[in-house]
Amino acid sequence: MPTIREVTFELLRRHGMTTVFGNPGSNELLFLKDFPEDFDYVLGLHEGAVVAMADGYAQASGQPVFVNLHAAAGTGNGMGVLTNSVYSHSPLVITAGQQVRDTIGQEVMLANVDAASLTRPLTKWSAEPTCPEDVPRTISQAVHMATLPAPGPVYVSVPYDDWEREAPANTAYLAERRVTTTTEPSEAMTAELLAALDGAARPALVLGPDVDAERANGFAVQLAEALGAAVWIAPSPSRCPFPNTHPLFRGVLPANVMSIHEALADHDVVLVAGAPVFRYHHYRPGPFLAEGTRVLHLSEDTGEVARAPFGEAYLAPVGATLRILAERVHRRDVPAEPAREAFARGADRTEAMHPDTVFATIAEIAPRDVVYVNESTSTADAFWRHTQLVEPGSFYSPASGGLGFGLPAAVGVQLAHPERRVVATIGDGSANFGITALWTAARRDVPVVFVILNNGTYGALRRFTRALDTGETPGLDVPDIDFVKIAEGYGVKGERVTGAEELKAALHRAFEGTSPVLIESVTYFE
Repeated sequence: MPTIREVTFELLRRHGMTTVFGNPGSNELLFLKDFPEDFDYVLGLHEGAVVAMADGYAQASGQPVFVNLHAAAGTGNGMGVLTNSVYSHSPLVITAGQQVRDTIGQEVMLANVDAASLTRPLTKWSAEPTCPEDVPRTISQAVHMATLPAPGPVYVSVPYDDWEREAPANTAYLAERRVTTTTEPSEAMTAELLAALDGAARPALVLGPDVDAERANGFAVQLAEALGAAVWIAPSPSRCPFPNTHPLFRGVLPANVMSIHEALADHDVVLVAGAPVFRYHHYRPGPFLAEGTRVLHLSEDTGEVARAPFGEAYLAPVGATLRILAERVHRRDVPAEPAREAFARGADRTEAMHPDTVFATIAEIAPRDVVYVNESTSTADAFWRHTQLVEPGSFYSPASGGLGFGLPAAVGVQLAHPERRVVATIGDGSANFGITALWTAARRDVPVVFVILNNGTYGALRRFTRALDTGETPGLDVPDIDFVKIAEGYGVKGERVTGAEELKAALHRAFEGTSPVLIESVTYFE
């Protein structure tokens, strides 16, 4: 009879989950025993980096990914980044080794106490099998839970002595099992949406990450053009669902109540697709909507629909619904939008660049199908002003502000898309949370171009001190970090630049090569 481990690997193989991201400990060794040759184990040096790499890989590939962490401690190390995964709807099957089954209640060393509760509420579902024979079925349930709408991370704790046990004969059925979900919205639902959009005098679209995740960007463009609708991206975007070079693009909505109220006030019907309504951040209270503004909320996440404080919600597949709306909506004869004026760059200083210079220079030199992974939170405006995001799957960013996503996620995205080049634009504060992923990039020769914007301070926090009028507070500066030396210590070639011409030359060298490169770009905060 096959072992629990053997049938689990066969189950993962049938689901196409042969790339495993992990950082093992003693509780995980029996799972890794006789590791199959057709599987690829991607080692990260810290569990936060492991989860972020897996998250980037899952988002870029659109496939569920298996993650293997070490007990409660390793799980805890990964949970900071996991705050992003739940909101980006990343289908991660996270497992952790548990102590030998009959010792768990004694709380011996490396026992994961109350394991199923550890990751809640950051996982969509979590469990610890009640007996060894139930491990394969639990893993099967985890895969389906992670991928069924709305996708999201799940967690399974497995006592390590379970892997060597014989699997019951009935586990053979698991590998053959299929789950099919509804992929088309109802006729009644689409008729309601079409009637609202066709009857709108001044329609607008607000698009979220699920549009890009379902590769429905083209349908969004088709719908916007048919309606002549202004298009925004929902606040704090983790993906780019609409080309930011398109004449109808109005930008990223600010993350506060009154600013969104003001932005949408001139529109009578606003379709929000693939995003919550809305994920506010900064406190600027007021009425959610202007009088006469009607919000239609399209989502396949029951939680988003249930907790929204306003709007008429439609629980349906986002991509399929946008396709039908784009095909059936009445096309309007609307004048072409004038070309947008070019943004003026901020001024550089001696030995330090304005962030505008960094992003504009990257956009000038990078390939057209470049993929950006951005975690430079204080320079978001500069990023959106100067980068050109045209192709689907061209932008990834933390979905919930959990630092440490960007640098390792870029490694995962590049592993999933070897045919495209990935540029990771990372703030110096953020970089330190995921810096160990440089080791993985070096060992696997993953050709990410890491651009560290180094201004020596936590810029986003400095902006908050102004907004909250707190004055100077401790813990805001991180000066004198030499990222070039750190990169070289991990095996990644690095160089430091202070001006646009140096940056251009460094980027040309990086894109001409096929290995990871780190470019430390000295910037200033204003």
